[in-house]
This record gives sequence, structure tokens and C-alpha cells, in this order.
Amino acid sequence: MALLLVGGGCVRVRSIRHYDEHGLLTSIRASNGYRAFPLAAVTQVRQIQRMIEGASACTETSETQRKRLASIERQIADLERRRARLLKTLTDGAIPALDQESPEPEVRANTTNGSRHAAKKPPIRSK
Repeated sequence: MALLLVGGGCVRVRSIRHYDEHGLLTSIRASNGYRAFPLAAVTQVRQIQRMIEGASACTETSETQRKRLASIERQIADLERRRARLLKTLTDGAIPALDQESPEPEVRANTTNGSRHAAKKPPIRSK
């Protein structure tokens, strides 16, 4: 069952009762026992419905934020692995084996034409 509001909006009677029971709307009881709402209740109901619709949009935003956070955490974990490897290199003087994941190639600017390309690292020569 729906209630037609002034201005063409349509709201379920149960929703109106729910808003009233939770103090979102203010009603008085008429002599016949029905609830009577002031005209301002129409605007209040529309505002409540917009807020409810906005809450579902926030859920989508939260999901996007969770995905972004997971991506950042993966990047942090990768950087921590690289940091640990570099620290070990500096303290031990030996180059530890690479993890299962290969690091991204180093990118340098080409000084001849200004373009960027993956630079090949020179081979390590032992004395």
C-alpha cells in the first residue's frame, strides 16, 4: 500500500510509520486514531529518502576504497621486500636471491632524444 504525497511523490505507509516511530517525523493522533502529519512532513520524507539513496552510493564508494587500500597494501609489501633485500645487501655485502616476483625494470631517461625506456643493467664483474 502506498501513500500519495503532495507534489506527486509516492511512499509506503509502512515507511511513514517507521519514520514516525523513530522520531524522524512528528505526528499527532486525530480523534479517529489516525496519524496526522504537518505539511512540512512531505519535505522531511523526501529528505529522508534522499539520505537513504545516498547511503547506498556510499557503499559503492566504500567498496572502491577497499580495493584501492588492498592495492596500496600490496605495493607496501613489495616495497618492504625490496627494502629488506637492499638492507641485507648493504650489511652482508652479498646480493640475496630475488623473490618469486621479479622487480620492475629500472626506467631512465634517454639523454639522446629525451624518451624514456627500460635501461639494461650492466653485468656484474667479479675481480
